[in-house]
Amino acid sequence: MPSESDPASLLRALSSALRTYGCRWYLFGAQAVTIWGRPRLTTDVDVTVQIGSAGTEAFVAGLSAAGFRLSETFSDEFVRNTRILPLVHLASGMPLDIVLAGPGLEEQFLDRAVVVQVDEFAVPVISPEDLVVTKVLAGRAKDIEDIRGVLQVRSASLDLEYIRRTLAMVEEALGQGDLTPLFETEWSRAKGRRQRE
Repeated sequence: MPSESDPASLLRALSSALRTYGCRWYLFGAQAVTIWGRPRLTTDVDVTVQIGSAGTEAFVAGLSAAGFRLSETFSDEFVRNTRILPLVHLASGMPLDIVLAGPGLEEQFLDRAVVVQVDEFAVPVISPEDLVVTKVLAGRAKDIEDIRGVLQVRSASLDLEYIRRTLAMVEEALGQGDLTPLFETEWSRAKGRRQRE
């Protein structure tokens, strides 16, 4: 029987620890892109976690007992400014970034997460629509490539109106108007590509 992949090993250990604390969570980032779009090489795992009433210190202690340690890049100031806990899974050596969920959009993404089987166990994964939204928000070249991959693979099943509504809401909250046009440009490209195939 083949051995479990490093990301799967990390996710299994994390899932077990988060279940102990009753935390809601979802996988996002490049690992989610691999599930919903085209595979992308990555060396880390990104998750968002709603830690609830567990304080950050107790939460980190629980993760430590489950085989994770804080990364050397950790500082209280970094966590305060970014809401990201940088960890390392000791068994695999893989980095794990935990985004501490806040109210609003991340709660919406938690509610919409889709349970997917990864190496024979259930992992909550950000929905493909919400993944597109996060990638539009990030807007880097690799994020645009990720959007293209998801649109190419999932175009027939995506809830486009949900994506548009969510991006419009974010634009209004941030006072900017460049998110929806970016999505529409990529959606037009994806439609054109499908028509040529």
